[in-house]
This record gives sequence, C-alpha cells and structure tokens, in this order.
Amino acid sequence: MNLFNIIKNKQEYWLVDQIKKNDIPKEAYLHQFTQILEEWDRLGIGYLSLLMDERFESWLLQRKFCKISSIVEYTRKLADLPEMDGQIVWHSLSEGLLDDREYGELYDLCRLESANKNKKLPMDQVMNSLKNELGPEWRQHCYYFTKDEALAGISIPHIEMGTEDEGRLFYFGVVPNLRGQGLGINIHKISLVLLKKFLANYYVGSTDVNNSYMIKIFEKNGCELRDRKGIYRIVK
Repeated sequence: MNLFNIIKNKQEYWLVDQIKKNDIPKEAYLHQFTQILEEWDRLGIGYLSLLMDERFESWLLQRKFCKISSIVEYTRKLADLPEMDGQIVWHSLSEGLLDDREYGELYDLCRLESANKNKKLPMDQVMNSLKNELGPEWRQHCYYFTKDEALAGISIPHIEMGTEDEGRLFYFGVVPNLRGQGLGINIHKISLVLLKKFLANYYVGSTDVNNSYMIKIFEKNGCELRDRKGIYRIVK
C-alpha cells in the first residue's frame, strides 16, 4: 500500500507527502518512509521536503531533518458551490493569450510577500515541476484572472496524483497590489468551480499555520479544517 505521494525532480529534489489513513499503524509509516529515505540517499538527490504528521517529529529530527513550519489542511465537497463574482474574467494558458514566460512572471509576482515559510524554488524549477506533475496538457490547468483588464492572480486546479476525484490547487495567489480587496475569496470560488470541471468531487487545500489570509479564504468559502502536518527538510 502506498502511504506517501512523491514528486521527483531528477537529481534536484523530492517532495514527499504522507497519505494519512486512520487504520495504518505508526510503524507501517516509519517502515515505508525509511525505504524512501534510503533510496533518496542512495541516489544522491539534492534535498527532500516532507509533509508529515507531527507525532513523527522527534523521529525525523533524530535523522537530521529540520522543521520548516507547520501547515493546516482544509477540505470541502464540491456540491452546491457559492456564486462567482461576474467582474472577474479568467483564461487558461492553453488559450495562448499569455506565453509561458509571461505566466511564469505572473506566478512569481503572486509569490511575493507570501506568509508561507517553505523555501521558494527558482521559477524555472517551479515550472518544470508543474509540467512533470500535470503532464503534457499542463497548460490547460494553468489559469490566470483579470479584473478591469488588470492581471489579478493565478490558480492551477488539478486532480491529486494517485486519486480519481480529489481536487487540489498546485498554486493559488493574488498579485500583491490587489490583496485585501476580497479578490482572493472570489478567485478561490472560481477555482473550486474549475476543479469540478476537471471532475473533482471534493477539494483539499493547505497553507502555513501563520497564513491567516489564506485560512480566512478557506473558511469564507465553506472549507473545514481536516488536518495539520509539519514541513520538514533534509539536504544531502
């Protein structure tokens, strides 16, 4: 049984996320993760970033992981979605109105002054990871939003790897100069509708425990707290 999702970026990094199940003993997680860690070490990958239940923290720290922060996960069924703001317009990158470079620049702008504490990867690595995870049709998942013809934010809805109907946002963000105006709540609402178009039945979103802005968006849009995990990192 697979207890972890892993995104592998060649020799640069692995992103590992624990799949929490109520009926799985702690020892089973430790056994499978030890195998992952041994393979990571044997292959000489640059670093490993891990999302895992904080009850494993002392075990991880003993193995030279450092704790970056903690995240909270929120979830929502995608039935009976709230009405969307008709003033916001959205397009996918696949429409060709922006090119990949322009989209990357907008993505990078949305990351500025983020409350999330996890280390920000260089933009070229982010775009490569996006392509690797979402596959050849990745541009169809990359949305950007405008209001009054001004670029306002981005969202990247997709079905979580290893699932059939779990909706996730690879990234979601609002440009710094338009924050605090309620745009984040409305763009997030639209993103939930887009997830439903990708045949997701429910949504799972996460953010840093200190990101009160994003937590407010989750709560305003009917999401409920599901879980909390630590963010840990080990470098080769």
